[in-house]
Amino acid sequence: ELRRGGQIFFLHDRVRSIYTMARFAEKLVPEAQVGVVHGQMKPKEIENSMTQFVRGETNVLVCTSIIGSGLDIPTANTIIINRADRFGLGQLYQIRGRVGRAKEEAAAYLLVPRGVMLSRDATRRLQAIMEFSEPGSGFRIAANDLDIRGGGNLLGTSQSGHVSAVGYELYTELMEKTIRELKGEPMPEDEIRPEINLGLSAFIPAGYMADEHQRLVTYKRLSMAASEQELSDIREELTDLYGFVPPETEHLFEVIRIKHLLKAMKGKKMGYDGRNLFIFFHEKSPVDPAKLVELSRKKFRGMRLTPDFKLYLPLPDLSGDAIIREAGSLLLALSQP
Repeated sequence: ELRRGGQIFFLHDRVRSIYTMARFAEKLVPEAQVGVVHGQMKPKEIENSMTQFVRGETNVLVCTSIIGSGLDIPTANTIIINRADRFGLGQLYQIRGRVGRAKEEAAAYLLVPRGVMLSRDATRRLQAIMEFSEPGSGFRIAANDLDIRGGGNLLGTSQSGHVSAVGYELYTELMEKTIRELKGEPMPEDEIRPEINLGLSAFIPAGYMADEHQRLVTYKRLSMAASEQELSDIREELTDLYGFVPPETEHLFEVIRIKHLLKAMKGKKMGYDGRNLFIFFHEKSPVDPAKLVELSRKKFRGMRLTPDFKLYLPLPDLSGDAIIREAGSLLLALSQP
């Protein structure tokens, strides 16, 4: 591509290691003029990098999927997609369309690490994108994407948004309870869904993750994460893709961890009102009252449990991370045998 005076996109969709990859490209092809662009750069920096590429001052652009739309550079007719197995079929089709916009023959190279074990769906995606390369393949790509991912359902747990909370899932739950009642079988205990109200901002800022759909997907993944390992994996992925996690999102991770601890001890609600840290327990909570008495004497002075299973710990004038820290300390102490 360089020999014919063209330009190249090298797509590496990991912000944390993108500059390492750019240095690798420079070492591999010393005559190349390498530029970098990704979503965590300042708007002016993005504009400068793209302007240099458009003017031909750089001929290799190491980039993230930020180049997936809005670009028309006739001299860029080769794209190399690193870890192509991590992209969806629609993404690959859109990214591949960044090249081949002129009379020159274009090429797209899909890179996968040697010896990596690909999932069945990833293999099918790569096969589809290689097979349907002629102009006008969009419909066939979409049909294959539908076949690979499935059409989903209108109701039920696989649906995004509010339907999954109040639609078919709730309906089947009510049906199951009714059937058990008619059969005279013992009713299953209601699942505890703890409510957290610590007065903290806990969310994913739009300035950190601009794509609204991706934010919703991430919220859902966090809510469904069942272990510390899953939370760590999600956090590492966010750092790779978007850079350092902002304080509001760190608070969100901590709130999920608190929810897990509360759920294990059948805590219905935890909050902070500026004076007290409090937990409202289910009447069948496994927390031993004798342990509460012991903790109030040795570690948490002034802690009290009311007859209606409400625990109060005086901690006036806490703010920010101090609330998270004290809440975690209290829950860890209660969860220890």
